[in-house]
Parts: sequence; structure tokens; C-alpha cells
Amino acid sequence: MSFQIQMLGTGSAFAKAYYNTNALILLTDFKILIDCGFTAARSLHELDITPDQLDGILITHIHADHVGGLEEMAFRLHYSYHKRIKLFISPLLVDKLWENTLKGGLENIEENLLGLSDFFDLVFLEERVPSVVHEGLTLELIQTLHIPNKISYSLFINNYIFYSADIQFSPDLLLHEVLNKRQCAYLLHDCQLKGKAMVHTSLEQLLTLPEEAQSKIYLMHYDDDMESYIGKTGSMTFIKQHEIYTFDE
Repeated sequence: MSFQIQMLGTGSAFAKAYYNTNALILLTDFKILIDCGFTAARSLHELDITPDQLDGILITHIHADHVGGLEEMAFRLHYSYHKRIKLFISPLLVDKLWENTLKGGLENIEENLLGLSDFFDLVFLEERVPSVVHEGLTLELIQTLHIPNKISYSLFINNYIFYSADIQFSPDLLLHEVLNKRQCAYLLHDCQLKGKAMVHTSLEQLLTLPEEAQSKIYLMHYDDDMESYIGKTGSMTFIKQHEIYTFDE
């Protein structure tokens, strides 16, 4: 079975040209957004997609380029569209997302708006448990290392696509689990183009992978000078903002 992915943005946390790395998974009758950073609303507007046309949002971790657009999304859904959509999230992230990120803007005691569940229908995803979120779409969170002591997830989509979110380089994970054990056909992977890799995976590190592995990698979360690196990524390909990609099993 095939489905499509359309990137709302493909840039790093500080990129201006390519927006935040957030992705739409598109099925015939279902749209789910992977992360909702502070550029998500603008990108959806450019694609002529309104918040009420989304069926759900999945959160991988709580950095602003992944959740900074949730306040606007919640307000517009609640007051403009009078609708709640699903928020797919690990139970380990719920309190931190509300208390540390959204409460200050969204809480309204007079209207009894006191938590995430007053704006979204919460759907908890347990780590390493495949969850059918819609017919033809199974998502599985796996905890991966981004910032030490901060919870962050990557995910498997229908068990043949690996989506890294933000992750430090993990060749064992990529080669043994993602490619060998799971035999994923596509890897959407964050990529820091220059500088010393600290909390992301660098292009230099990804270039150490075997060519067979590289050929399955779409690079995302890159800097605004991406074009100067075209032709320098081995067998890997840059995934592009707003283009629709069809992924066949």
C-alpha cells in the first residue's frame, strides 16, 4: 500500500528559507501532521490547508521547531472551527508539553480550558508499540537520543519508513534495526550540513554509511545553504519543501 508525504518545511531549527521540518502524511481520507513548529501555520496557509482539514498531529519532542505552532493551532481549532482533532503523543511528553510550553498561552480558567485535553483528543502512543492510527497507517514511536536527559522520539511509518525527527548519529540503529531487521525502504533523516555534530546527525557522519544505506536516505532538517551541498551528499537525496512524495511498500 502506498501513501504520500509532503514536507511543510525541511529546514533546521534556525533555518529561514526552508521552514521547520514538519511533515504531512497524506492518505485519501486522512491527513496527519508530524510535529507542528512555529512555521507550520504559514506553510499550511501556502498550501491552502486549514487547521480543520487536519485529522491529527503527532509530536516527537517539545523543541519550538516541533511544537511552537501548537498554540495557534489550538486557538484556531477551538475558536474559529469549534473542532478538536487528535493529538498523538507519548504519555511521557504530555505534562511537559502543557506545563512548560503551552499552559501560559492556552490556559483560560473562566472558560475551563485547563489542559491539552480541552483542546485536542489525546491519543497516547506507547514506545515500541505499533499503533494503527487510521486504516492503512501504522505508527510506532522509538525513543532516540537528541538532547541528553530530554525525551525525544523517532518513528516507523508502516514499518518500512524510518523518520528520524532529531537524532544524534546512531549507526547501530540505522544499520542493524532500521535497515537489517526492519528492512526499511526509505529513511527520512535529519542532517546538519556543517560544523561539529553535537545533538544532530551531520552530513559527514551519514557519509560513512555504506552506499546501499545512503541510497535509501532523504535528507531533511538542513541549513539554508543547502543548495551549495547539492552533489556532495553521496547517494543521499535532499527532500524538498512542499513537494509530494509517494512511498510504495
